[in-house]
Amino acid sequence: MPHEFKDLHTVAETSFPYIFEQNVTVRLKIEGGLVRCNVYRPKNSGRVPVLVTYGPYGKDIHYKDFHPKSFSEVNPQQKSDHSAWELPDPGFWTQHGYALVRADERGLGQSPGVLDTMSRGTSEAFCDVVEWAAEQTWSSGKVGLLGISYYAGSQWRVAARKPKGLSAMIPWEGMSDYYRDRCRHGGILSNRFIRFWWNRQVITNQYGRPGRSASNWGPDTLEGNLSEEELTNNRNDQTVDNRINKFRDNVYYASKEYDMGDIEVPLLSVGNWGGILLHLRGNIQGYLHAASQFKYLRMITGRHDLPFYYDEEVQVQLSFLDAFLKGDDRVGWTQEGKVAPVSLVLRKGDVGFNNAEAEKAYQRREENEWPLARTQYAKFFLTPTLGLTQNETLASERKKLSYRALGTIEDPQYLSFSTGPFDVETEITGHVTAHLNVSVSPDPAGPTPKDMDLFVTLRHIGPHGKEIFYTGTAGDPVPLTKGWLRVSLRKVNRGHPKHQPWLPHRDYTSRDTLPVIQGEIYTVDIEIWPTNVVVEKGGKIVFEVSSGDTQGSGIFLHDDPEDRPPEIFQGMNHIHFGSQFRNYLTLPVIPPR
Repeated sequence: MPHEFKDLHTVAETSFPYIFEQNVTVRLKIEGGLVRCNVYRPKNSGRVPVLVTYGPYGKDIHYKDFHPKSFSEVNPQQKSDHSAWELPDPGFWTQHGYALVRADERGLGQSPGVLDTMSRGTSEAFCDVVEWAAEQTWSSGKVGLLGISYYAGSQWRVAARKPKGLSAMIPWEGMSDYYRDRCRHGGILSNRFIRFWWNRQVITNQYGRPGRSASNWGPDTLEGNLSEEELTNNRNDQTVDNRINKFRDNVYYASKEYDMGDIEVPLLSVGNWGGILLHLRGNIQGYLHAASQFKYLRMITGRHDLPFYYDEEVQVQLSFLDAFLKGDDRVGWTQEGKVAPVSLVLRKGDVGFNNAEAEKAYQRREENEWPLARTQYAKFFLTPTLGLTQNETLASERKKLSYRALGTIEDPQYLSFSTGPFDVETEITGHVTAHLNVSVSPDPAGPTPKDMDLFVTLRHIGPHGKEIFYTGTAGDPVPLTKGWLRVSLRKVNRGHPKHQPWLPHRDYTSRDTLPVIQGEIYTVDIEIWPTNVVVEKGGKIVFEVSSGDTQGSGIFLHDDPEDRPPEIFQGMNHIHFGSQFRNYLTLPVIPPR
C-alpha cells in the first residue's frame, strides 16, 4: 500500500458549464478510511439538492471509453464531458438545479481500501457519502439516489439504513435481493455473468492497478501502483465467494441481507420486462415490500442501457425528484391518489427486438396496485402429449416423459409443452408459477444422481406461427420469462410473510436442503419471474422444462462445473403424469376492464 494518502482535490470553475471538483475526500465513520468522489455543481445557484451515486465502474472513466457502442446510441441531450456508464449525466442535471456526487467505491478508482462489492461495508460507506453530501455548504440538505443496475441495486440497502438527508430514490433496473435476483437463481449459481462482470468491469478499475491509463480505462491511481500480491490481498473475489457459498445463511450472503420494510423514503422503482435474468424480480419485490408512503412502480421495455436516457423517461425522473427534493410537484407525486401507483407498458404484437422506435407501439396503462386486483389465476395443465390445456382430464393419463440432465446452451435438453391457438385476445400480466412432479434416474454405469436442476421458460408464439422475441438486457432476443429451481432446495416456507399463492417463498438456507433419491417422485412449485404479454387471437404459449440454459439466457448462464458436477446431476430427468401427478402452469390472466 502507499505509505500515505494525499490530498488529491482539484477544482475547475471555468472549464465546464458546471463547477467540477475532482477527488474530494470523504472520511468514513464506521470502519475508518476514505473514499474519493467527484462533485458537479451548478454555477451561481446557492444551495441545491444532491444526487449521489457510489459504485465500482470508475467515476473518471468516460462512458465513450467504457462502452463506445452504447454511448454512440445515447440520447445526445444526455451527453457531456463527464458522462459515465449507468449514471445521471452532469450536464443535464446541473442545468436543472442539481449537484451530483459520484463516488469511487472503496478499493476502486481513486478510493483506497479492500475491494468488496455489494458488501455490508459498501452499504455503510455509501451511507456516509449520502450524509456527507447533505451536510455540504452548497447542499440544500436533501439527497436523492438515481442510477442503473449496480447504482440502483445498492440503493435498496442504503435506503433501509435511513441515512440523514436521503429524501427520494429511483432504482432503475436494480436487483433488491442479492441471492435470489443475481447470484443463485432458484439456488443455482448464475456464474457466467458474475465472471464477465467481475473481470471486465470491476477488477480492471481496482485501486492501485497499473496500466489503467494506457488501456484508456480512466487515470492511473494517483497515489501509485500496487503489486499483484497486494492487489489480490486487497479484494474479495465475487467469482470465488459466490461459488463456495451456496446458502443464504452463509455469512457471505447473510451479511448482505436487510429488511425492505425499513425503506421509507419516496420510491420510484423502474423495472424492465426484458430483464428476466437479473433485475426484473428485484424492482417488483422492492416495490411490494418497501414501507414508503409514496411508492411507485414503472415498467419499461428496451435495452438495459438506453431507456434511462430517453427524453420521456428523464422527464419522469426529473418530475419525481423535483417533487420530493425541491418541493416542485408539477405532476402530483406528493398527493396520494393523484399519480397511479403502477404504470405498465403492454407488450402486444411482434415489433422485433432491440428496436427502440418500434417499441413505441407498445401502449402504457396505469393501475392502482401490483399484482393487479382483477387477476384471474388460470391453470394450464401439462399433458403427456406435450400439450398445455385448461382441460384437466387430458392430463390424467399415467405416463413419464424424460430428458437428459445437465443440458447446456450448446446442447439443450428439454421438453416443450404448447397451448392450442388462443380463441380470443388474452392479456397475461403478473407472477407465474409452475407445479411439477419430477424424478431422476442414473445412466447405465453412471453415478447415482443426488440432485436435479429445473430450468423453465415461457415463450410466445405469434398468430404467424413464429416465436416472438423481446429485447433483453444486452439487446439480445429473449422469451417472455424464465424460472429455476434446484430440487434439493424445494422446501417452501408457507408461513413467511412474503409467501403468496402466486409466489412461493423459499429461505434457501443450509437447513432447508432435502434429499433427492433416484426413483422418488418429488412435487415442486417453481417461481417464474413476472411477465407481461398480450396474446393475440391465434397466438400460443409454450412452456419449456429443461435441465440447463436454453435460448434467451444470453450472458447469464448457469454452467459452473463445481456447482453442477456430473457426479451429482448426471442421468435422466423425468416429469410424471397421472391422476396423482397433476402438472400445471399458473398464468395471471387479466380480464378487460
